[in-house]
Amino acid sequence: MANQTKKRVVAADGPEKTDQPSQVHPSPVQPNQVQPNQVQPNPAPSLFAMFVKLEERSCLVVGAGSLAESKIPGLLEAGARVGVVAPQANATVSGWALAGKITWEQRSFEPADLDGAFLVIAATGASAVNAMVFREARGRGVLCNAVDDPERCDFYYPAVVRRGALQFAISTGGLSPALAQRLRGELEEQFGPEYAEWVAQLGRSRQQIFARDLKPEDRRKLLHELASREAFAATLGKEGLS
Repeated sequence: MANQTKKRVVAADGPEKTDQPSQVHPSPVQPNQVQPNQVQPNPAPSLFAMFVKLEERSCLVVGAGSLAESKIPGLLEAGARVGVVAPQANATVSGWALAGKITWEQRSFEPADLDGAFLVIAATGASAVNAMVFREARGRGVLCNAVDDPERCDFYYPAVVRRGALQFAISTGGLSPALAQRLRGELEEQFGPEYAEWVAQLGRSRQQIFARDLKPEDRRKLLHELASREAFAATLGKEGLS
């Protein structure tokens, strides 16, 4: 996902060994090499990909530090009603509260905070608190995302590319957020800002086409022609896309 905290990896059989002679430098493990005693990641969960409408839905964020700060803007952009619960808040989050963009309860999390919530983001940085939020959310049927804790996530934040109404969401199921970030960068280069206006234009054209008395097959053909690579290149006055 887009925001991952670097963690120190400890082998399953105990802490890292420190009794190696200082002059010995073991060879690095190549990506295609698998060590017999190396801990293997859990298989990626089977995910159902969808885009959810959050407008006017109640979304709770537990925590008000840097982790919470990174998650709140996406909820606001989607039109959600964002409530924050935390004893303390950083300058950005408290500023949003003062501006009326969010509501902030300056106290610790209580299970009743989940009443009426559509989803909750556990972003306290304290695993015990995040685990409690996840447990209480599960009991109430509220979707939960515990930041940097894939096992306590009902949904993940994907790496997102936005071009107006056009969105690309990339997920590796928590296995490699770094790969998701790289692919996002490649898509940002491939699909520039010009796509935002073009997609808006396609929406207007679609409404006009549906207002006409056309056979379904003719309508479908025309819509696909308008959305073709050639039509986009013609719109920009180019011969093709790079």
